[in-house]
Amino acid sequence: MSDLLSTLYPWAKSIHIMAVLSWMAGLFYLPRLFVYHVEQAQSVTGAPAIFEVMEAKLLKVIMRPAMIATWVFGLMLAFTPGIVDWTSVWPWTKGASVIAMTWFHHWLLARAKGFASGENRLTGRQYRLMNEVPTVLMVIIVISVVFKF
Repeated sequence: MSDLLSTLYPWAKSIHIMAVLSWMAGLFYLPRLFVYHVEQAQSVTGAPAIFEVMEAKLLKVIMRPAMIATWVFGLMLAFTPGIVDWTSVWPWTKGASVIAMTWFHHWLLARAKGFASGENRLTGRQYRLMNEVPTVLMVIIVISVVFKF
């Protein structure tokens, strides 16, 4: 199994990077859609339904597959022999940040369901603040992986 992981390493790393980019794009964009949904949708007839379709498709077609691919190929990388020094701090900070990113993804999913059921309680300002969460986590992840403290 370790020979297979070593052989697939360049492919797994490439797909992992592409999946992370796609997932991050969605994590950055969806809270912004929520801001527009809260602040602008009521001024245009039929706009709330359009926003709900956009949000649902972003979550189901782009973000969910990208998150799953990020996890699958990230775990392949983590278990490739010689890649991760588990005695270092960085794999643990990265792992905790990826878990937090996954929690944020599910938090966004719950907010989208709240919009769809007419139960949104947050303001545009609150969504703008939450839009910073993936940025902070991304910084922690990139610094952890590059500097390997």
